[in-house]
Amino acid sequence: MIEISGLHKALGGHKVLNGVHLKIDKGITCVVIGRSGCGKSVLLKHIVGILKPEKGKVVIDGREVGALNEKELDALRLKIGMVFQGGALFDSMTVGENVGFGLIEHDHIPQRKLLERIEESLALVGLHGIANLMPSELSGGMRKRVALARAICIKPEIILYDEPTTGVDPITADSINELIKDLHDKLKVTSIVVTHDMKSAYKVADKIAMLYHGKIIAEGASEEIQDSKNPIVHQFINGLAVGPITETLERFK
Repeated sequence: MIEISGLHKALGGHKVLNGVHLKIDKGITCVVIGRSGCGKSVLLKHIVGILKPEKGKVVIDGREVGALNEKELDALRLKIGMVFQGGALFDSMTVGENVGFGLIEHDHIPQRKLLERIEESLALVGLHGIANLMPSELSGGMRKRVALARAICIKPEIILYDEPTTGVDPITADSINELIKDLHDKLKVTSIVVTHDMKSAYKVADKIAMLYHGKIIAEGASEEIQDSKNPIVHQFINGLAVGPITETLERFK
């Protein structure tokens, strides 16, 4: 479904993506791991067409994202649900207005059908009946779930998750992981999760890919990543203070 080939991107004079190659088959959950600031979120923004590559391309269902015009991009984005880091809810809107935002902006849907879709989406994430609340009335975990409901309200074929368990306690994080798995199974979507939380990665992934210095340096099933002989992968997944990642950082100080 998604093929990323030779993707390059610099931001602020810093090379963030340096030739990323990654293929994601239809219907799987691919988790992209890597340190904070390594370019995981930048990769997602290329997939959804928010950023355009300097070199290389992203192809979704045979169509190159960077070559689409605005109308074609809008049509593509109606197939992609995105869960932003922190939820990114609009504080001036009700929960229901937040959840239905994508349909209100990009689709002409009757009001009755819109309200049904909003309630259906909230029910899928375990939040039935809260459409009239404001985001300020929600806990951190509930805000994450509302962000998930907004992503699935458009009935996407692809869901992108940007650090979905950041900023919540371990129990809430595990419930979000269970929800990601449940939505994947119920909706039959292709999912990409970017995270540095290895517990989350192992729980939800069909495939894990590690991004390091702008390239994918390892990919495979959870068991393959856990058994990797690559010292960089080994240091990261085990959260070790000493290893090639920190040695490289020390040389550049």
